Amino acid sequence: MDMGRERLTWGLLLRVGVLLTGLCVCVHVYLETGWRGTPAPLGRPTQAIQNWGTKAETEEQDRSIKRRISYVRTLKKDSQIKKKEEDKEEPSPACCPPLRSHRKAPRWHIDLEPWARVSHSLEDEAKRFLNYITTPQVSCAAQEGTKGAWAACLDPKYSLSHRIQSKHCRVYSFGLGVDDRTLERSLARAGCEVHCFDPSLKQPHLQQAEMWLHRLSIDWRDPNPAFVAQRHANTKKLATILNDFGHRQVDVLKADMESAEWKILENLVLEGVLDSVGQLLLELHLHWAGFEVGGDDPSVVRYWFSLLKELERANFRLFHVHSDPAKPHLFLHKNVLNASSVYTLSWVNTEWKP
Repeated sequence: MDMGRERLTWGLLLRVGVLLTGLCVCVHVYLETGWRGTPAPLGRPTQAIQNWGTKAETEEQDRSIKRRISYVRTLKKDSQIKKKEEDKEEPSPACCPPLRSHRKAPRWHIDLEPWARVSHSLEDEAKRFLNYITTPQVSCAAQEGTKGAWAACLDPKYSLSHRIQSKHCRVYSFGLGVDDRTLERSLARAGCEVHCFDPSLKQPHLQQAEMWLHRLSIDWRDPNPAFVAQRHANTKKLATILNDFGHRQVDVLKADMESAEWKILENLVLEGVLDSVGQLLLELHLHWAGFEVGGDDPSVVRYWFSLLKELERANFRLFHVHSDPAKPHLFLHKNVLNASSVYTLSWVNTEWKP
C-alpha cells in the first residue's frame, strides 16, 4: 500500500516537472518574440525587414546615381581634354580616297585644259582646236544623213540601230526656223519618236506627219520665275525639258543654236545631262565667241577646246565632221588657218546603255 502511494507521488512530481519545464520554455519564447517583434507568416518579410530593404535599395540607388554622375563628368572632362589635344595635333591624311558616288553631283565650272603652248597665242590655240574638230575619233560603218551636214551613226556596235529595231528610239531636234528636217523625217520613218523644238512656232504643240513639233527651245538656264508676265517660257534647260516630258533618255540630240551652243554644252556637262544622251549632233559657230563667252581670243579658243575635251571624258567620240564651203572663212572675226566659220560635228556615246 505504502509502495503504491510512493509510486503515485513520484509520477505526479514527474508530470508537474514536465509541465513546469514546458511553461518555462513557452514564457522564454514569448519574451524573445516580444522583444524582436511578432513573426510574420512564411514567405513574407516583416515590416522592419521591408523598411530596411527599401532603405538599403535607396542607398544603393543613390550610390549608383552618384557613380554615374561621376562617370559622366569624368568622361566629359576626358573628352574635352582629348579634344584639346587633338586640336593641337595636325590632322593626319586619310589612308584611302573616299568612294565615288554612282550619281554625279552638279559641278560649278569645267576643267580648263592646259595652254597649247607657253606663248598663249591665238594661232597655237586655233591650230590645236581645229585639228581636234576635224579628226574623227571612231569610225561608223553605217550613217544616216551622210548626204547633208547632219549624220547619225547606225553602226550595230552602237545602240541606236538596236533601239530603232526595238521601237524605243527617241530624237530631240532643236533649232530656230529650221527648214531642213531630212534627218528627222528619215529617223521618224525608221520608227523613232521624233520631237522638234522651235520657239518660232505659232502653236504650243503640233503633230506633223511622223513628228511632234513644240514651241520651245533649249537654253543653258531656266526662265526666271519672278517674271509673272512670262507665263509660257519658250526656253528651258535640257534637264527641265526631259523632266516636263517625262523622258529619261534621248537617243539622238540635234542642236543648231546659232552661237548659244557653247553655254548650252557647258550646262549639259556641269549638270551631268550627257549621261542621258546617246548621240550628239551639234553645229559650231566660230566667227565669234558666242553668247556670254568672255575673254581674249586665245582664252576663248582654250575654253572651246576644254568643253570638247569634257565631251571626250564623258565617253563621246567624234565620228562625223562637215564644213560648209559656202560659209565665210572667219575665225573670231579673223582669217585664221583658212578655217570655216561653221562646222557640223557628230559624236556617239560609246558607253551608252539605255
